[in-house]
Amino acid sequence: MPKSSKPASRKASPSQGRANLARLRRVSDADIARTSPPELRNIPDEFWQNARIVVPVSKQAISIRLDTDVIEWFRATGPKYQTRINAVLRSYVTQISERQKPARKKRAG
Repeated sequence: MPKSSKPASRKASPSQGRANLARLRRVSDADIARTSPPELRNIPDEFWQNARIVVPVSKQAISIRLDTDVIEWFRATGPKYQTRINAVLRSYVTQISERQKPARKKRAG
């Protein structure tokens, strides 16, 4: 059998599911600022006031037709632009769903 050109690497820890907390504790604020994406720099504290943890859900592959300028704008924002499109759509669905929740009826008493 031909030998692989790349040696198999063994990782000491899983690649997904667990953070390397020791490594994260060593990261300085300067390292975080230096490596953070431009769109995340200088976000005001009040931005996080209504933040919620969002648990990822399974995805379904589809074909969708978008306006050329819209897709070009998202692509220009860099890698994972499809994830950002999904986030925008999810935000829209959440906002509309919250507005459409039926008001609770008051009990006659």
